[in-house]
Amino acid sequence: MPSDPRPAAPVSIETHGVDTIPDADRTGRPRDIAGILLGSNLCLGVVIFGWLPASFGLEFWPAVTSMIVGTLLGTLLVAPLALVSFRTGTNLSTSSGGHFGVRGRLIGSVIGLLLSLGYAALTVWTGGAAVVGPLHRMFGLPDDGVSHSITYAVLAVLSVLVAIFGYQLLTRLSKWVALGTVLLMAVGLFAYADQFQTSPVTDSGYLLGDFWPTWALSVVAAGLSGPMAFITLLGDYSRYVSPRRHSAGTVFGATCAGMLLGLLIPQLFGTFTAFASRAADDYVGSLVAAAPLWFLLPLLLNGVFGTIGNAGVLIYSMGLDLDAIVPPLSRVKATVLTSAISTVLVFLGYFVWDAQDAVTAFVLLLTAVGTPWAVITLIGFARCRGAYDPDALQVYNRRSRGGIYWYSGGWNLRAAAAWAIGSLVGLLAVDTALYKGPLLALTGGIDLSFVLAAAATAASYLLLGIGSPQPVPAEPDVRATANV
Repeated sequence: MPSDPRPAAPVSIETHGVDTIPDADRTGRPRDIAGILLGSNLCLGVVIFGWLPASFGLEFWPAVTSMIVGTLLGTLLVAPLALVSFRTGTNLSTSSGGHFGVRGRLIGSVIGLLLSLGYAALTVWTGGAAVVGPLHRMFGLPDDGVSHSITYAVLAVLSVLVAIFGYQLLTRLSKWVALGTVLLMAVGLFAYADQFQTSPVTDSGYLLGDFWPTWALSVVAAGLSGPMAFITLLGDYSRYVSPRRHSAGTVFGATCAGMLLGLLIPQLFGTFTAFASRAADDYVGSLVAAAPLWFLLPLLLNGVFGTIGNAGVLIYSMGLDLDAIVPPLSRVKATVLTSAISTVLVFLGYFVWDAQDAVTAFVLLLTAVGTPWAVITLIGFARCRGAYDPDALQVYNRRSRGGIYWYSGGWNLRAAAAWAIGSLVGLLAVDTALYKGPLLALTGGIDLSFVLAAAATAASYLLLGIGSPQPVPAEPDVRATANV
């Protein structure tokens, strides 16, 4: 298909929420999706996941292989979700109403909101540490709760301002962040090279006692969790790409490239620097302490701009999800509210929680409930062959009734039941330092929550859907019946 000949829209405060984007406004390109996935992920909030395998007691090469395997598996599952919003012109949680029902799609909105909340808090938390640490070494800034609190507040405000402007600013900012951070990481390899060792950084052995259970934990917590963080975010950007000017293949390819590069580059850098700085219990503190003086300024700049870029993308998505849950809220008001909640989580992460246990438990539990939602959405997309009624998807947002996705009171009970079954199986198979599911006794102590959740969901959804065909619009724009 021909490229979009029109110039990019000027940067201004985005007016669209979770409504259907008119084709005239769908000026995005597939490379914009790749750019924002690359740029928004090159920050310490993603880098820190490369430290997790080291903190689990793995040696360097098993840590690397676990992340590569997990990221590849996650990308294969998650990247096709970009095609859903590419077809519907709205975000993914709203699009999932075609399979869960126009009210049942609230499952996706809540999952997306929780995922973005947690990852945004993690991004600001690690970014704040990367700002305070270098300033402490360079200028003697007190490395205490007051300095961290002020830094967190400033980063949160800057991030929410970027999120309020929305799509156009985020896509342009991501390009510059990507360029600067790739250069920083390349320089960082030289900065830490003379300290690098492949031996474990902990003295306590494998976190789960044996190699394979710990390696499997790393596959899920450090590798798979990266792509899973995007199960509801991809549609925020693919909805701006017009199917009249671009093909599904180019959108899918750009999404895969952006996810793989955007996740593996920072995570592998995190693994390398974790082993070089011997970061056992505290990644960012060890990273700053082991950095040469000349590398502190680049590290500080990444702490600021990398955090703003990544947290801005996540807060933007949170605003869309809350807007979808509470339609009377505007996108801007929803964005400000969710950013305030995320900032509270940042302070809890610094003053209350243990970093490693909190991060690991968070990503594993949300992966267990997010995977079933993604599986159902993808199966539904395949069953309807990408044909949706965009107007009928907006019924809940208009506070009306009817349309081909109304199902039973706005809920597809079969999809909701399949999601519940898959989530339950996944939660029963999770293995973290805070919680161990009873199914671990049947899996040899290896965390197979992702695989079991996906398989249970697919089987139950297909079985429950026998005799219940996927609604397909008879015409390109079938109107929903309003009944306020």
